[in-house]
Amino acid sequence: METRNDKTIAALTHLSALLQYFIPFGNFIFPIIIWSSKKDKSELIDYNGKQIINFQISLFLYSLLCILIAIPAFSTVIFSSMDFSELLNNHEFFWNEINYADNVGIITIGIISVILFFILKVLEFFLIIIASINASNGEKYNYPLTINFIK
Repeated sequence: METRNDKTIAALTHLSALLQYFIPFGNFIFPIIIWSSKKDKSELIDYNGKQIINFQISLFLYSLLCILIAIPAFSTVIFSSMDFSELLNNHEFFWNEINYADNVGIITIGIISVILFFILKVLEFFLIIIASINASNGEKYNYPLTINFIK
């Protein structure tokens, strides 16, 4: 049977991922520290620690994919319309020179990628809260969209 302390630590392991908003890579560092220091003491802590770490790694990969789609899409649209000799001579670039009509498909892909990125970040916040509530009740929570790197 899990003690109240184990449930609290399991919930804090999930909540520690929210430190990413204050400390870069805090969503990886703090859950790993808590999980690795307490995983031998409780099965609940071990399970929840693995879940939050797997979830954070998965979201990092999904976010990276969105960024790797959006940046080249927008860069292609901007640089395809740019006359580099004109830019070098006048040192000016006007946004109204971009031919949006010919690049609707690429722009759409870039916008969808950015929207998916923001949806992932909002979803991440709420799923962490839900998982921490379940962990504080002594329940095992499985994050959706998670690739199990640590089993």
